[in-house]
Amino acid sequence: MKRLFSKYFELVFWIAAIAALAFADPAGPAHFSLCPFKALGFTWCPGCGLGHSIAWLFHGNITNSWHAHWLGIPALGIIFYRIYSLVRLRFFDQNALLIK
Repeated sequence: MKRLFSKYFELVFWIAAIAALAFADPAGPAHFSLCPFKALGFTWCPGCGLGHSIAWLFHGNITNSWHAHWLGIPALGIIFYRIYSLVRLRFFDQNALLIK
């Protein structure tokens, strides 16, 4: 079980994170957050901005995505590439080496 957990943890984590951002409402009311900046009362956080940017992309609003954080577009591409490489490694290419 521990080996199974360590083998698929990163893949499941990225897919769950992308799914959560896809279903999130970036314009909605404030919600629970683990962000330490938000807990301290700051109104803007680079990490939260990146999450909002990706959520706006999933809703098809590129302008708001760009205004939330300009790295949202490349970050989403990098995350999708990481998911692709993990799927390929875990399911299709059992002999490939991946730098961890």
